[in-house]
Order: sequence, then C-alpha cells, then structure tokens
Amino acid sequence: MGSAGQASEGYAAVFFMDGKKIARQMRASEFGAFLDGYVGLSDLKETDVKAIYVSLTDDLQIQGMVFFRIYFDEEGRADSSWNIPIEQLSLTGGKGPNLGNGPIHLACKSQCPIPGIKDELWDPDMTPGNNTFQVIRKAIDSNTLKFKKKEPTPQTGDDEIPVLGAAVVPVLEAESEAEQELKAERTRMANLLREHRLRIKTLQSVHRDALADTRHEHRIEVKAVRSELTELEQKYERLRIANEQLKQRLAERNEQYLMMQEQVSQENEQPEEPSLASSAEAVLLNEQIERKQRELELRDEKLVLLEQELHELRHREPTENTVMRHLQDQSVFLVGYHPGIGHLTLPYEDIEVYFQNPTAYAADKCGLNEPAYRDWLDHYENPVCRHQGSDGVACEQPVMRVSQPAEFRPGVDDRCDEHRGG
Repeated sequence: MGSAGQASEGYAAVFFMDGKKIARQMRASEFGAFLDGYVGLSDLKETDVKAIYVSLTDDLQIQGMVFFRIYFDEEGRADSSWNIPIEQLSLTGGKGPNLGNGPIHLACKSQCPIPGIKDELWDPDMTPGNNTFQVIRKAIDSNTLKFKKKEPTPQTGDDEIPVLGAAVVPVLEAESEAEQELKAERTRMANLLREHRLRIKTLQSVHRDALADTRHEHRIEVKAVRSELTELEQKYERLRIANEQLKQRLAERNEQYLMMQEQVSQENEQPEEPSLASSAEAVLLNEQIERKQRELELRDEKLVLLEQELHELRHREPTENTVMRHLQDQSVFLVGYHPGIGHLTLPYEDIEVYFQNPTAYAADKCGLNEPAYRDWLDHYENPVCRHQGSDGVACEQPVMRVSQPAEFRPGVDDRCDEHRGG
C-alpha cells in the first residue's frame, strides 16, 4: 500500500477535492489510517475521489504535490489494492509551478515519472485566477490542520566580515546586483515557460478525456435509439401480421356468411318453413362477424397510433445537452472515414442512414452502388490478380492499386498482364 506518512523533513497533508473546492483535508498520518483500513468514511461509499498529497517544509512552504485518485468501497473504506508511492512522487516528480519557495515537485497525469500508474493520477486545473494550485496555497496559508510553523532563523550580522577597499566594493556590488537581476529574470522566465508547458499538457489531457467521454455518450445514445427503433419496428410488424391474419379470417367469415345467406334464401324459396337450426346458426354467425369487425377496427386504430408513434420517434427533437442535440446544432460533428472518400463529416439527418449501412452510404458518396464499391474495396485492400484457373485457385499476382473507386474496372484492373481480358 502506498506510503502516506510525514515527509522526511517538514509536514505532509492530503486534500480531498470536490470540483474546484476542498471537500476534506487531513494530515498524512490520518490518511494513513484510512489506507490501513482502521477508519472508513460513510459519505464516500462507492466513490472515486480526486485527492492531492502535499509535502511541506517546516515553515509551511510547499515542496511537492501529487494529484492521485483513490476509490472507497461500499463500506467507505479505501481500496485495499491501492498502491501509489505518493510520498516518493512528491520528492521525485518533475518541476511544477513556483508557489513561493521555488519550483515544486509535481506528479500528475500529464507529468508522471512512473508510466505504469499514469491512469491513477489526474491533472490540475490551471485556469488563471482560481486554479487548483491557488486553492491549495490558500488552504496551507490558513493552516486549518494546525501545523506548527517554524519561523526562519535570523541571519547573523556581518560586522566581522572583512570588506574590500572602498574603491572596489561599489563596482563589485553593482556587478553582483546586475548578475542577480539577470539570473532572477532567467529563473522567472524558465518558471513561466514550465508553467505554460504544463498547462498545455493538462489542457490536452482534459480535451482527450472530454472527447472520449463524448464519444462514449454518443455510442450509448445511438445504441439506445437504435434499440428503441428496432423494438418499435418489431412491435409494428407483429401487429401488421396479426392484422393481416384477422383480415383473412374476416374474409373467410364473410364468405361463410354469404354462403349461409344463399342457403337461407334457397330455403325461403321452398314452400316449407326454414329450419330453426339454420336460423340460429345464421344469427350466431352474424354476431361473430360483427365481433370480428369490431376487433378489426380496434386493430386498425392501434396500427394507426403505432405508425404515428414510429413517425414521431424518427422525427423527435433530441433533448438539451445531449450528444444528438449537439450534433443537430452543429456544435459537435461526427466524422467517419472510408477508403476512396477519406474523412466524411456526417450531417445530422444522415446519421441514422449511415449507421444502418455505412458501406452503402460510402458507396453512394462515391457515386457507385454497394456491390461495385465492395469490389473496389476488396481490390484496394488487397491489390492482387483475382483470375481463377480451372482448378479454382486464384492467381494472386500483385497488380497496380487503383486509388479511386470510380476509376476501377472489374475484370481489368484486378487482373495481371497475363490474365487481363481473359
């Protein structure tokens, strides 16, 4: 388990973050009790916490910072497999911003000296005005953890230090001050460049994470919509089949009814009275036909409602702050890649058509049908002679690749010189 004890010189503290605010702060020794499982935090059950380990000097100057993640289980206890050497990282991390005592040692996702634990770290917010470093600096200055601050030892006088002659001292002092100013300016510029580079790396990391999250949300939303459409289409198909069956049964009943009417009319033409059994059967059949007609009308109404629901779902406006809404507003673009047309920005109205058959969509953009585009794609991915002999074995001699689908000629461009035209 990672070390979280007091730094070798000075103090160490751990800060739990909630966005840009500090949610909880503790001494490193207290954090070590959480790591050992002696204490749990009920308010952090099943939570992945962003935390910062800060090593301090005796006079409460920040020496190093480590931005790490830690998971708390369903009982609020720290993950027993967590093993990040945060104390070591606070001493060996790369150079970070100057927080008052020179550049600090910094370990974060974009600047990690141990590549294997990169994903266990996170990047600070370096937005000017109120970034993560300033928040931690203010917390250290307030000293809520009651660290005993050691005051700097006053320097002894220099009365007994021998001085040079009066004529030489001013010149040396002027040269020394100029060199110190130049050195200080160089140091300031180096620190500024280092902070800017770190900020660029953290912004790139945040952008990559945000893009990955957006793509993940988009895949989930597209999958949900496609699943909903599939379920609705299946329901529609079941009702359509049931409706056809009902119509067929109704037609059979009507035919039987007409036959019964014909029999009754024939019996009425005869001098004797119609049989009671025939009359009862006719009444019963009329009732059955009326009932089936009502059922058919209800099925028709359900079918109309289902068609309306399917139409509304296909033309439904996406909700606010979703990937589909961003795609519709063109604040986010979905880009696909297909050989022959390269990168392709998909309009919002084409997204559903594209995902139903990406290859057919690409073929249409090339001005080809799908089989012709697939023939060219097979040639493009493996440009060899496709002539087959009488034994069914392909020639497979390398041929010149045709890079444009519209220029490809099946039977010509996918044949070697020996078999071309054969």
